[in-house]
Amino acid sequence: MNIVVLDGYTLNPGDLSWAELHQLGTCRIYDRTPAAKVIERAQEAEILIINKIIIGKHEIAQLPKLQYIGLCSTGYNVVDIAAAAQNKIMVTNVPAYGTNSVAQMVFAHLLNLCQHVSEHAESVKQGNWANAPDFCYWNFPLIELDGLALGIIGMGQISQAVARIAQQFGMKIIYHDPRILPDIDKNYRSVDLDTIFRESDVVTLHCPLTTETSQMVNAKKLSLMKPSSFLINTSRGQLIDEHALAEALNRGRIASAGLDVLTTEPPRPDNPLLTANNCYITPHIAWATRAARQRLMDAVVNNLRSFLDGKPVNLVS
Repeated sequence: MNIVVLDGYTLNPGDLSWAELHQLGTCRIYDRTPAAKVIERAQEAEILIINKIIIGKHEIAQLPKLQYIGLCSTGYNVVDIAAAAQNKIMVTNVPAYGTNSVAQMVFAHLLNLCQHVSEHAESVKQGNWANAPDFCYWNFPLIELDGLALGIIGMGQISQAVARIAQQFGMKIIYHDPRILPDIDKNYRSVDLDTIFRESDVVTLHCPLTTETSQMVNAKKLSLMKPSSFLINTSRGQLIDEHALAEALNRGRIASAGLDVLTTEPPRPDNPLLTANNCYITPHIAWATRAARQRLMDAVVNNLRSFLDGKPVNLVS
């Protein structure tokens, strides 16, 4: 089998091994592939491994040898699934590989919003503590999580990991999910979407990007939130109307936001959130711990091996 990896760098910048993938066929690995070179590099591919490269109807029509697309991600919106199915191309994804790492990032952001560790550490480096009149000082309000309400939108595996951590901090859990979830912890309270925004001290997003969820966090929903509340997003940037969020932050309608994803990545320089008040943005790294990337690598190889054995798993097409 002729295997081509079009954008392998973010999965493996050099600290993992492609050896097991090489065992499954003739393998060519590119760190990055510009859109203009996708067809050229994938022309002979029977197997494509991608992360964020777009493989749409146009690309599929020009890749006659293609039999399989393996996604190095859980989301599969970069592939035209209908076109793949019409051309009998199997598409697989990797669910749940980053559950603990993403949950950890939620609390990295949340604890930063509560304690401002990096900013206080920087102020110490600048000599503020050495010159302080008291034995301690703080430049921001310090917030305890115990007793606060965490509102979770979308109650999948990552969300439930987040909820378990939150309980250890003494937080109350409310959630919104359109599905019936019979096995959910009975201490969690299911509410409608408006109630999530109205009652939560912290809102965290964990839902897929669909027509219904696109820009679900808009001016109307933000207007329901408490002025003291936080918004966390480690899911998909397109869930948020970024202009509405920037305005809410700049006007003090909500206190802060911690974001690991944006609508366009890398962001355009004029993205309003880059300069919004009390907005802390990390560069889409919740998934990227070495442990999570190793699980992802193992799953990508296993998905392909299962396909080659005639027993495909994790199919999305």
